Amino acid sequence: MDAVKESIVKLLESHIRNVPDFPKTGIQFKDITPLLKNPDTLELTSQVLARPFRHSNIDHVIGLESRGFLFGTNLAQDLHAGFVPIRKPDKLPAEVISSSYELEYGTDTIEMHADALSEGDRVIIHDDLIATGGSAKAATELVEKLGAVVVGYSFIIELAALQGKDILKPDTDIDILVSI
Repeated sequence: MDAVKESIVKLLESHIRNVPDFPKTGIQFKDITPLLKNPDTLELTSQVLARPFRHSNIDHVIGLESRGFLFGTNLAQDLHAGFVPIRKPDKLPAEVISSSYELEYGTDTIEMHADALSEGDRVIIHDDLIATGGSAKAATELVEKLGAVVVGYSFIIELAALQGKDILKPDTDIDILVSI
């Protein structure tokens, strides 16, 4: 990591708040709202997220509900790509495809519109945080079910001890700003 990016990452990390016992006892929630409310860290986060994918010919950025929407749309704009939301069940109005996955504290299901992507589309999957990797892996399954190709993953925070990136597509770029 170059010195400029390292100093930016340290600044961003200083704006991530730890909230104990949320949403359940024993979970240490990583809250990015302090990062969002500061105009400098908000802008820097967007710039640093886009940098590794600027020349990757991305067709769509996939944002996972809900915090993946916050920077996913900026990332899509910065890469001149479309944005596709992946949501929790019963939130999307048209026909959907779905995938279930394990959380560090339970199970969940995500959905995407069945017509959201086309065969051969090149996509990045973005979320604010990767923990066990379950939601990103489930999103990968949805993308591939529609014939699109995951060319990269983008996360602001990684909970490194949970090794979530290890279950993602091998030989695919994974960009993580802050590893905790």
